[in-house]
Amino acid sequence: MVDRLANSEANTRRISIVENCFGAAGQPLTIPGRVLIGEGVLTKLCRKKPKARQFFLFNDILVYGNIVIQKKKYNKQHIIPLENVTIDSIQDEGDLRNGWLIKTPTKSFAVYAATATEKSEWMSHINKCVSDLLSKSGKTPSNEHAAVWVPDSEATVCMRCQKAKFTPVNRRHHCRKCGFVVCGPCSEKRFLLPSQSSKPVRICDFCYDLLSAGEMTTCQPTRSDSYNQSPKFPLNDVSDDDDDDDSSD
Repeated sequence: MVDRLANSEANTRRISIVENCFGAAGQPLTIPGRVLIGEGVLTKLCRKKPKARQFFLFNDILVYGNIVIQKKKYNKQHIIPLENVTIDSIQDEGDLRNGWLIKTPTKSFAVYAATATEKSEWMSHINKCVSDLLSKSGKTPSNEHAAVWVPDSEATVCMRCQKAKFTPVNRRHHCRKCGFVVCGPCSEKRFLLPSQSSKPVRICDFCYDLLSAGEMTTCQPTRSDSYNQSPKFPLNDVSDDDDDDDSSD
């Protein structure tokens, strides 16, 4: 089915429409053999709060961006190679339902569909695309993935020392290895995580000690377990004017 669509005029036209919606700031998406499998709006759990994002699933990449004008204009395009993707289902919790984790070596995050049926369809199509890609390339599934960041709203105090309270002055920071929300004194060190950055990145003292001792795998928590539990902290949401927080602490 996918192979038949690859060179069809309808597929080329659909991909061209997506390219135009992202405008000049977006990367070209039309290449030989690429097929647009489906698209839709998913709720992405961002650092500050959940936000609606437009997602496009191709047979080799997953693309998403901010919605400026629905079906007409998107910005802040993100492209994720599917051969590096693994996904895990998330249990329903409160208003956040029908979710799953999208995990890659460079970035991992949670998304939520409007219905259980949509979730099932998205996960099924993603898994099929990943399986087909790995089958053709002969590669093995990626075992390494970046931590899913704990949302700011789930931590009013540092998740490591359990003492420092967050205020406008005492800012929240995220450990790039475990994804925990930590205070400045608990995350003063930097460590090179090649899959995430060419420069040393902020990590918490706990992960730094384990990484320095060569115990890299032991400081990576199972983020799906964390998302299957109720937040341990009361909500303390603040405004957010951006989607992704790769460059922020």
